[in-house]
Amino acid sequence: MRTGQADNSGPTTAESADARRERITITAVGSVVVLAFLGLGWRCYHLQYAAADHYTQLSLRQQCAYLPLEPQRGAILDSRGRVLAASNQIRTVFVDPMIVDDPKETASALASILDEPAHEICKMILDRAGSRYAPIAAGIDAGQAEAARAIRGVGIQYGWQRHYPMGRLASHMIGYISADNRGLGGIEYEFDRELRGEGARHVFFVDVQRRPLSFAVGQRSGDNGMPTNGDSVILTIDTTIQQFVREELLKQHKAFESQAALAVVADPRSGAILAMVSLPDFDPAQSGRTDPNHFLNRVLTDQYEPGSIIKPFTAAIALDTGVVNTHETIFCEHGNYRGRGFGRIGEYRQGFGDLTLREILQNSSNIGMAKLGQRMGAERLYEGLTLFGFGKRIGIDLPGEGEGLLRPPSEWTGYSITRIPFGQEISVTAMQLVRALCMLANGGRLVRPHVIRAIVEPDGSVIDVRPPALRVGYVIKPEVARWIVQDAMTAVVNDGTGRRAQLDRWQVFGKTGTAQLARSDGRGYEERAYVASFMGGAPAEDPRIVVLVSYRRPNYALRKGYTGGTIAAPVAGAIIERTLTYLEGPQKPADSETIARAGRP
Repeated sequence: MRTGQADNSGPTTAESADARRERITITAVGSVVVLAFLGLGWRCYHLQYAAADHYTQLSLRQQCAYLPLEPQRGAILDSRGRVLAASNQIRTVFVDPMIVDDPKETASALASILDEPAHEICKMILDRAGSRYAPIAAGIDAGQAEAARAIRGVGIQYGWQRHYPMGRLASHMIGYISADNRGLGGIEYEFDRELRGEGARHVFFVDVQRRPLSFAVGQRSGDNGMPTNGDSVILTIDTTIQQFVREELLKQHKAFESQAALAVVADPRSGAILAMVSLPDFDPAQSGRTDPNHFLNRVLTDQYEPGSIIKPFTAAIALDTGVVNTHETIFCEHGNYRGRGFGRIGEYRQGFGDLTLREILQNSSNIGMAKLGQRMGAERLYEGLTLFGFGKRIGIDLPGEGEGLLRPPSEWTGYSITRIPFGQEISVTAMQLVRALCMLANGGRLVRPHVIRAIVEPDGSVIDVRPPALRVGYVIKPEVARWIVQDAMTAVVNDGTGRRAQLDRWQVFGKTGTAQLARSDGRGYEERAYVASFMGGAPAEDPRIVVLVSYRRPNYALRKGYTGGTIAAPVAGAIIERTLTYLEGPQKPADSETIARAGRP
């Protein structure tokens, strides 16, 4: 019986093992089938939903061709609406060589429309036989474009060409653009996003040879498939004043063979820049063939020791802080001032004895200014100069502005307190000087120089972007500013170093400056290398304009002179006279009563 029982148990165990293997196999196969269906389902979901846009775009790339639509770049205008830069539409005829059946026949048809030799057009087509684009002629009119479009394989490409009607006149402020319509300088660069606008594109269905079959869908970020033209920019400059400034500046630039020259005219009450010229300049339409050094707007980029032109600001700080008054005299050491820790200080030509503050400015005494610096001390002098805006960018709406250099008192040496007051150990930009001069001329109020007046949107809406008036009080007391301008700086023009800026019709105020250029290695100064400057304005009793004129490295070998009083002052006088005559209009003829009163004893 044990044997029989053993025989019955063997097959049962084998059957059980086979059943387990079968179940495992069925489970595995079933799992694979289920996973396959799940994967297939996921793949279908991915293709139909998750990646639908991606594959749709891949399909459209094969089925469609795209025609970019470039927006019209906004215009740049002066304060009176004169065009300084604008984009005009230009049409270009092109041929698709892969569509053209007979290049000679196509060339003959185009020749009669474009008035060009057929053999030259045929050569243009054959030279680009392996491409889809062979440009034939640009700048055609609308009638020619319509006639050419009717020829098989011929298309019209629309684009924009930038024009600068005023040429070099305001090149550094306007700037220029690249071949792909990007701003590369001046306003063109600073306001590139606003001027450029937003492009669009049209989509066409094409056949296997990429030939257009029908218009598809306009694609852009808007709704109608059309580009959005750029905004236009209105500047504060007046091109008439700009022309006056450039003409006067250029004459002296050539006469004295200076390395560079600059001039700025501004409204001291608002800070609006009425003219800005930097020489050498350039033609924006020929920027690709321009010496890169000519792109420098030296009004913003050049940083140099100002020399005596900074003295009115030092004097104003001293008077405002009460370390000097308008009546006392300061002994100017007869031109030879020595002291422990600051070395020797001399004068430009002759020494002086006792001078009032007015006479110190009138005669441009270095020793007088050095003694004012010693009276004020480092902290008060530094604070006053920073309030006038030196040592930091003023934030004008143009690119490339330098910040100058005004070290904190902790970094001053024993020489600093006597040298900074007459324009050494400090570097400035012309725009910083203009801003500081505006504050003197307007009675001590802060202003923000600017060249942008308004933005005009494509729909004609005008947005005033002039900076608001700064409501932060005064940099110096109004009575101090008035005395510096109406008394001390008029004395410079009437009896001092700025005589060549005198005018008969208006009382001019000003200050000359002749600064020696520092060596590039920082060790002393270059021989016979100067910056000759004059800053001023008129009428002194109520200044309407301020002017800065500066010449860099006039040719010393000419023996004509190199000082601000000799070179820059007469140019500034001419600019002030022409500008005020223009702004005030022609003088009214006197009436009979006025003439009669004038003849009475």
